[in-house]
Amino acid sequence: MSRLNWVKSSYSSGPDGECVEIAPAPGGLIRLRESDHPVDVITTTPTTWATLLRTLKAGNLG
Repeated sequence: MSRLNWVKSSYSSGPDGECVEIAPAPGGLIRLRESDHPVDVITTTPTTWATLLRTLKAGNLG
């Protein structure tokens, strides 16, 4: 796997520095991980990621 440029979420915080990180990946994909478990990576498409962000911002989960 090529080296990814992980970026921490500006909304992440916590006393132990836990945060969500995102990185653009080859093939136009997006990878997500939790900083305290960096080997667990979720891969998604930009369309799916944008839909999730819109849903979260609108408060429509649940």
